[in-house]
Amino acid sequence: MSFIRSFLFSFSMFSRLPMPTLKWHDDNMRYMLAMFPFIGAVVGLFVWAWLAVCQTFDFGVLLRSVGLALVPVAVTGGIHLDGLCDTMDALSSHAPPARKREILKDPRAGAFAVIGAVSYLVLYVGIASELLITPITPLLLGLIYVLCRCLSGLSVLLLNTNADKGLLSSFKDSADKTVSVIILGFIFTGTTVWLLLTAPLTGGMMLLAAFLCLIYLTVMSRRQFGGMSGDLAGFFLQLCELAMLASIVIVEKVV
Repeated sequence: MSFIRSFLFSFSMFSRLPMPTLKWHDDNMRYMLAMFPFIGAVVGLFVWAWLAVCQTFDFGVLLRSVGLALVPVAVTGGIHLDGLCDTMDALSSHAPPARKREILKDPRAGAFAVIGAVSYLVLYVGIASELLITPITPLLLGLIYVLCRCLSGLSVLLLNTNADKGLLSSFKDSADKTVSVIILGFIFTGTTVWLLLTAPLTGGMMLLAAFLCLIYLTVMSRRQFGGMSGDLAGFFLQLCELAMLASIVIVEKVV
């Protein structure tokens, strides 16, 4: 039952999909992070449906690309985009780590948050407009959402958190760390094998992009903030999705 409650709690926390209301209890959050990749799979299904609609009604490239950028935001409620905004505000302050952590917790959006979010979405639409839609494109996009959430969950569980207590600390303290890491590792490995068997070159580039983002997160979180936070996990997820999408386009253009 803990797995089912954690599954439902994860979806209620990280998506806008209707879910039963559960109490904020450690037992309900024990495997919540391990369930994170399943939200990515659902996002992938919605993206696949959007591509099918675009093909059926012969939508133009611009509308299709805007949908590819906004469908994940609609499914998740923008919770990870919020992390991107807070992180952009904090990084742009060039303040000491303690002050940056204060900015992360500030509910107000500064100018750099708005600039960062708009720039991100415009760049996402631009890159998506260069995407060549093939029969395996929906699968590649779906695997992006799953893999990024695997790495985001692992970063939360394995990287040191910063000195400030927040939602991430609550999730991490409530988690069965060993089991969650095993589940995330198993899903990541299985998804990686599937990706490489489906598209070896493209899959390899996608994984390289994801690991470069993870290395950046590891170094940046420690130097700039003194450790991980929930906002940084959201920032990483958005950055990873963008980088992996760009890697698909790069392979299509070069090969």
